Amino acid sequence: MKFSKFGKALLMSALSAAVVLSVTSCVQSYTVGFLYVTGTITAQSSGNGIISGFKIDHNTGQLTTVNGLPISSGGANPVRAVLISGSRFLYVLNRGVNSTGSSDCTTALPCQNANITEFAVGGNGILTAQETFYTQGINPFRMTGDSSGNYLYVLDHDAPNNSDCSLALGPNAATCGDITAFLVNQTTGRLSLIVNAQLTAANGAALPYFPVPANPVDFSLSSGYVLTLSGTAPATSYPYTGGSSVFPYTYSSTSGQLTINQNSAQPLGIAQGTAIANGGGYVYVLDNEPITYSVSGTATTSPSQILPFSLGSGGALQAQTGGSVPDDPTLANPIQLLVESKGKFLYVANQGNNTQGTNAQSGLAGYVIDPTTHQLSFIAGEPFGSGAGPQCLLEDPSDQYIYSADFNDSSVTGRVVDPNSGVLNNLRVTSAVSIQGPATWCLVDGRTS
Repeated sequence: MKFSKFGKALLMSALSAAVVLSVTSCVQSYTVGFLYVTGTITAQSSGNGIISGFKIDHNTGQLTTVNGLPISSGGANPVRAVLISGSRFLYVLNRGVNSTGSSDCTTALPCQNANITEFAVGGNGILTAQETFYTQGINPFRMTGDSSGNYLYVLDHDAPNNSDCSLALGPNAATCGDITAFLVNQTTGRLSLIVNAQLTAANGAALPYFPVPANPVDFSLSSGYVLTLSGTAPATSYPYTGGSSVFPYTYSSTSGQLTINQNSAQPLGIAQGTAIANGGGYVYVLDNEPITYSVSGTATTSPSQILPFSLGSGGALQAQTGGSVPDDPTLANPIQLLVESKGKFLYVANQGNNTQGTNAQSGLAGYVIDPTTHQLSFIAGEPFGSGAGPQCLLEDPSDQYIYSADFNDSSVTGRVVDPNSGVLNNLRVTSAVSIQGPATWCLVDGRTS
């Protein structure tokens, strides 16, 4: 069969279109990672929390549910989850409930049946429950893993024995919190307790935890140190607030041991710290200052702020050039911070305070990080929308999208990062997906097979 010149041209155009459509189809179906979200509500009669999971589409950022999820988190009231050991194992920290069945656990009415549940991560993002482990302290509420995947640390709000607090924190330490440390078995994911090699309990036994100052609010593993943000006044219930000082332990990457540098915490000059995080080699503290009132009774706003630090000798925090910067004054209650992968932009999730009026909204504040001075300045056009009451922020493995998991409207909200300006734009597809129950934490897995 012979073709005219017109016919040949038409045939080549059709073939080219077919190739383009084929390539486009492949791009659209590519999963760049899995996003997991812990939540507090499930239909199960056990009362356990849940883990939801989604595939992240490389081309659009769209989220589609992982088959077989959600599943039970392994306990009530999950608040943190960590992926370590090459993304082969996922661990969920379940705080449990108090003796009345409430998640409002306090020092006087502590959580019961708190645990760490291990999950194996299988093909297509499927999770399979493995073993359950327990911390040494009371009211656990924070968990983190080191970059090697060898160690896992849990922050307990209350130490099991106050008589041992003074061993690490000095004679005036009548009460304290603690960090429970675990070694991760790289084959099975099983956790083994790391005992304190420096301190011996009052009964002569090795101390099975590492004391931290009373009223811990948050902690972070940063550049060879574990830093705990604590408050001066007792926090009555979770989520804990009122952070005012930071206590450092030196972290050993070969043994997982935490070594005392000093038995006093470094004051920060604030009273309402909510979180401490590291990003791009720097440490950031979020401070949620309340609205204050003048003598005449007129309400004035004292904006929340972000305090940037570098780490000095012994884990001492050194204020950066320019000092603290304000949170966006239209937002409230900064709860988590994310420095994007290239170190150019910083975002802060604000939960809002569920009331009408000034400084009451949920949303994401955005900042440009000066490459020379590391000072922060607002991104033009911020703040950016999120779901109601964002609990956490993460960046996808392809460094294109940022997602928040939202408590108040039980959703996950995605946005596209403009690599030049840092502006967070809406996804080309639906920006938010619903989950079962309020979200409490989120994490991302870049291993897709």
